[in-house]
Amino acid sequence: MVSRERGDDLVVVVSAMSGETNRLTSMAHEVSDRPPARELDVLLSTGEQVTIALLSMALNARGCKARSCTGSQVHIRTDSVHGKARILDIDDARVRADLANGNVVVVAGFQGVDEDQNITTLGRGGSDTTAVAMAAALKADECRIYTDVDGVYTADPRMVPEARRLDRITIEEMLELASSGTKVLQTRSVEFAGKYKVPLRVLSSFEEGTGTLITYKESTMEQPMISGIAYNSDEAKLTIRGVLDQPGVAYRILGPISDAHINVDLIIQNVSEDGTANVTFTVHKNDYQRALTILNETAIGLNAREVTGDDNIAKVSVVGVGMRSHAGIASKMFKSLADEGINIQMISTSEIKISVVVEDKYMELAVRTLHKAFGLEKEHAA
Repeated sequence: MVSRERGDDLVVVVSAMSGETNRLTSMAHEVSDRPPARELDVLLSTGEQVTIALLSMALNARGCKARSCTGSQVHIRTDSVHGKARILDIDDARVRADLANGNVVVVAGFQGVDEDQNITTLGRGGSDTTAVAMAAALKADECRIYTDVDGVYTADPRMVPEARRLDRITIEEMLELASSGTKVLQTRSVEFAGKYKVPLRVLSSFEEGTGTLITYKESTMEQPMISGIAYNSDEAKLTIRGVLDQPGVAYRILGPISDAHINVDLIIQNVSEDGTANVTFTVHKNDYQRALTILNETAIGLNAREVTGDDNIAKVSVVGVGMRSHAGIASKMFKSLADEGINIQMISTSEIKISVVVEDKYMELAVRTLHKAFGLEKEHAA
């Protein structure tokens, strides 16, 4: 993952070698059923340190001056939420000094330090976030993300062979695609790019090409109605039924979930004629059991009728800035799914996205159906 600054200066942000994070995690669980989050971060951060040292050695051996830097050496300051830390600021003085001395600076992604100098990690895909944050701090012309795909596609090409690589997409669309399940970029890295107006380019690590430019500047030409289809099979659904419909109930339900640092995605509330409400929301599958336990405890205090859960669901989304100027997207989406006998359990919309929750066994069929329905295999989808 590479950030290019004005001129020929390069800052290379590196992730761990393939499989290394999983190997280190396995080692941790061999010695402890529940390794402390702080110590787990100390362990996981070593994967990137190995990579930056080896890459710097390789560059120097080829006559290219390079220096490696850990997150703490670059002063990437984060909050103290181990495993899911957020970057607060970066002191770019050291990096600029190394660049001024003609060095390529190789920075460890995925890690930082909190105000007490504890090592923290940024969560899965955190190296993308580090790269964008470094590009923002250095006011780079462009941040280039080298990965195992050659760009952003209209859908997952492994699922939809007809999917096309997009030459250009807006950060707004990419943020919606990333948050809806597209795994090309981590959502927080796209948020950073949008906040600090950093152009991103996704390129292949294995072959030449122009990749996909992700920019905050919308094209002056008319945007396609739909830019892509995303899916997420890592969600679970929870429902609490029969709670009194009164002010503060939503907070009492979702507050404890938030306090446990569990992210909530879709939320739907239905109110019955008897003055009670049902609240349904989705969380990541990894947080499902913990969220279910918390919700059961909350239900006792609220005298709720029951709590149910389902981790056999999937979310499918259509995304495109062209939705702003085209009517009928939702009806076309719902009819296409109905024609295939796919039942919709939940619906969520934004200005440029429509998401539905379906039974997970219908996920692939839903993605292929919608890709064809909106003609995304064509260069200019109508």
